[in-house]
Amino acid sequence: MRCLVTGAGGFIGGHLVRRLLSDGHEVVGADIKNLGGWWQSSKGCRQFPEHDLRLADHVNHLPWPFDRVYNLACDMGGIGFIEQNKADCMVSVLINTNLLRAAVQHEVKRYFYSSSACVYHAERQDGSCIVGGCSLTEDDAYFNGGAMPEDGYGWEKLFSERMCRHFHEDHGLETRVGRFHNIYGPQGSWCDGREKAPAAMCRKIAGAKVTGRDSIDVWGDGSQLRSYCWIDDCVEGIIRLTESGFHEPVNIGSSELVSVNDLVSIVEEAAGYPVRREYLTNMPQGVKGRNSDNTLVRQVLGWSPQTSLQEGIVKTYPWIEQRVMGRNSN
Repeated sequence: MRCLVTGAGGFIGGHLVRRLLSDGHEVVGADIKNLGGWWQSSKGCRQFPEHDLRLADHVNHLPWPFDRVYNLACDMGGIGFIEQNKADCMVSVLINTNLLRAAVQHEVKRYFYSSSACVYHAERQDGSCIVGGCSLTEDDAYFNGGAMPEDGYGWEKLFSERMCRHFHEDHGLETRVGRFHNIYGPQGSWCDGREKAPAAMCRKIAGAKVTGRDSIDVWGDGSQLRSYCWIDDCVEGIIRLTESGFHEPVNIGSSELVSVNDLVSIVEEAAGYPVRREYLTNMPQGVKGRNSDNTLVRQVLGWSPQTSLQEGIVKTYPWIEQRVMGRNSN
């Protein structure tokens, strides 16, 4: 098949490109970054760097048609980034708009959209969920009949999900929507302000280890609850969902619920370096609790992510430590 991956220079996009190539597909990758800024550059992928897909002309410049479109392009990052860049996050809706229109025009057979757990209703993540385990089912995006996603980034994702629904209903485009829950692994942001919590903790502990410091800062009080999904599980979920016959949004995330303090402990073990924690309660820390309920993904795909956080961090930490060591040796 002929596949387009947007956001191909990013973390998840780069891993998806590599997987599609290994499966024998023809792959075209597009990204707003120049080629030197791509996290991975896979041999065999026809690359279109410096393509701002918020601009229709840049979308139309791509070598259509495609059998599959995987839209992973957006302006996003960790909680610090999305809380301080709400307008920029919202403008990413233009990417999905332009790509959906082009997909209809060129009769794309399947269109995958990467959504986020940030679409879920704030009242389901405010701390009252703790007793219930914070597991979010797909219906929780419209809790009690209304929507209240993460301001900025979450609203853009939820609106783009609805666009996919209506392009399916009105134009017959076979759309699929995966709601990502904290994807992590190597070959992604770790020090540019866009990194997610696992990469940030790996960087902080590696930095302490390399310089001999005995402490790191932790945003919040460490009690925030999350689940983190290993990158290979995410890519497997993307491909399985795209090839399925299911049109509604589906969680793609681990159901292993841990606190931020648990995450720090797991990274300490991988690093072989214990640290003292200095809690910064005035920094962005997101919702109180969020976990992926995987009931639907198991029903629809007969599969769910299985890699434990400990297994994934053991693979991720050395990649980040190596880069921290290189930065500190300069």
